[in-house]
Amino acid sequence: MNFSSKLIENAVEAFASLPGIGRKTALRLTLHLVGQDPESTEQFAGAIQNMRRSIRHCSICHNLSDEPVCSVCADKRRDRSLVCVVESIRDVMAIEDTSQFRGLYHVLGGLINPLEGIGPGELAIDSLLERVAEGEIKEIILAISPTIEGDTTMYYITKKLKDSRVSVSSIARGVAFGGELEYADEVTLGRSIVARLPYKLNNE
Repeated sequence: MNFSSKLIENAVEAFASLPGIGRKTALRLTLHLVGQDPESTEQFAGAIQNMRRSIRHCSICHNLSDEPVCSVCADKRRDRSLVCVVESIRDVMAIEDTSQFRGLYHVLGGLINPLEGIGPGELAIDSLLERVAEGEIKEIILAISPTIEGDTTMYYITKKLKDSRVSVSSIARGVAFGGELEYADEVTLGRSIVARLPYKLNNE
């Protein structure tokens, strides 16, 4: 792909670095911005800069937030005895879209994967155990993608919570094994949350 402008080339390369954006799509986006008035383009760039500069992780659940505590954790109408544990922020968004869950969340930030050097210490598991130790949580829902890494993570968390008084459940397997939670349709995911099942260790 030949460019008559180095500025255009740099913009295309920037867009193409985003996941799911090929060079042709990147070029279309770049040329679209070139065709906009400077004020609109500056507003677009400003929104990205402000987001990157000001976004933070919730100090309680690790969800993305504009404030130290996210809007979900700050909502007094949510059931604070019920916490849904998920792999990523995208999973929070997917579950919220179902409108079937009114508890709180806890974002792990990944799954246990020894082959990639990701152990429990790299995830937000200790902070989950600290939340449980505070005594307000009565049930933990493990809404984690049904993969080998997901099952390993659920097993580890359940084992850590074995001596607590918290009940541990997992979403019903309406989500196929090997599937990613964020790609499940809203109806299937919502039903999986509602029809959750107790999670038991293999040796029980």
